[in-house]
Amino acid sequence: MLIALAAGAVVGLALGALGGGGSVLAVPVLIYLLGFSPSAAATASLLIVLATSATALYGHAKDGNVRWRTGALFAAAGLVPAALGGLLAAHLPETLLTAGFAAVAGIAAVRMLRPAAPAEGVRRSTGAVAGAGAGLGAVTGVLGVGGGFLTVPALVQVVGLRMRTAVGTSLLVVATNALAALLARAGTAQTLDWAVVAPFAGAAILGAWDGRRLASKVSGDTLRRVFGAALLAVAALMLLDATVL
Repeated sequence: MLIALAAGAVVGLALGALGGGGSVLAVPVLIYLLGFSPSAAATASLLIVLATSATALYGHAKDGNVRWRTGALFAAAGLVPAALGGLLAAHLPETLLTAGFAAVAGIAAVRMLRPAAPAEGVRRSTGAVAGAGAGLGAVTGVLGVGGGFLTVPALVQVVGLRMRTAVGTSLLVVATNALAALLARAGTAQTLDWAVVAPFAGAAILGAWDGRRLASKVSGDTLRRVFGAALLAVAALMLLDATVL
């Protein structure tokens, strides 16, 4: 219970402050500290991310940091890939899922540790936006991650949103993709340990509100570096685990 509460708070902080990164931390905790299988951890992560991102989205929307039309287009492009990815994940070996997740976590860590690219304000074609949304939807469906750590850079560099607006809009994309992937995994939700998932999600929801306030007081670069360093360590451990298995 204590592990679930502590991990949930960190996941919520990441989603609230950065618009993503929460599920990349949630899945390893669920697997290595709480005893979930990779498949069950992915399903539980989607539930937690859906509840948390929807809560954080409300707060960012009140601050005027959500571009609804852009987020809806980005999310719509990822709906079918997310659902198909959720169905595919049920037929993949757990070792492959672990290795895939390690690779995605490594990419997320590198993106967070690198300085933000100065691409704000540069708008791309609708096709480029839809393509990026579809790719992120597929990642969400297969690995059970919300994809916010990839969505925020894409919204900045492909769509041309400002960083703060990209964080708020990312939450709309994350929540939509998580819902689509979760519906595809509906049958697996019945086997989850709700005594763990419920407090995890509750702490994450509360953490998301604190994350939104933290984002207004601490620089985005500092937050990204802290979470990036943590993700890099997680990626290395999971890749080692997949190799040993």
